[in-house]
Amino acid sequence: MRLSMRVWDAPIRLFHWAIVLLVAASYVSAKTGAIRLHFITGYAIMALLLFRVVWGFVGSDTARFRNFLTSPLKAFAHLAQFGRREVDNQVGHNAAGGWMVLLMLLLLAVQVGLGLFSSDDIASEGPLAKYVSDDASELATHYHSLNFNLILGVIGLHVLAIIAYAVVKRHDLVRPMITGKKRMPAAMRAPRMASPLLALLVLACAAGAVTLMVTNL
Repeated sequence: MRLSMRVWDAPIRLFHWAIVLLVAASYVSAKTGAIRLHFITGYAIMALLLFRVVWGFVGSDTARFRNFLTSPLKAFAHLAQFGRREVDNQVGHNAAGGWMVLLMLLLLAVQVGLGLFSSDDIASEGPLAKYVSDDASELATHYHSLNFNLILGVIGLHVLAIIAYAVVKRHDLVRPMITGKKRMPAAMRAPRMASPLLALLVLACAAGAVTLMVTNL
């Protein structure tokens, strides 16, 4: 017997889809020369990343790093059995998906970090660019562009993985990230969900920290 169970909290789902929209907006703003919008989206991504890191320690069970980051060997073992069709009883990220999440968070952190030191040598520069040499700023700008290509590559792998899980294993990974719910065995214990008020407090602190940094440097 299977029942509907909440496996993702609202903060994690909102974080996920907000990052999707902000990365897309960052890409479009960079390509169209909307630099002010590009910086705004970058600061928003930075605030969300700070929130996600903290939420990974104090948030809901499925959001906590210790609950989905396993050994790399387990991730490889999971991928080795990918072709086996089985009922989806996974609560939260699987062994391979957890490392994909960490990789994306790290790449996004590197991206916004490099952006802080970048400069176009004309009319705009990151808030930390004035503290480094022109050569260092130019190097940061170069790797800022290069790293975004890596982000696009990981996004492509993520989308392909979602499609592969749907086609090969018949696992729907998208719907639970929208509704927060998934049909699971009735005997399975539901993950603990943290307070939304705590999430708002963490987000407010993260946004405040980013605001203070970019307005006082």
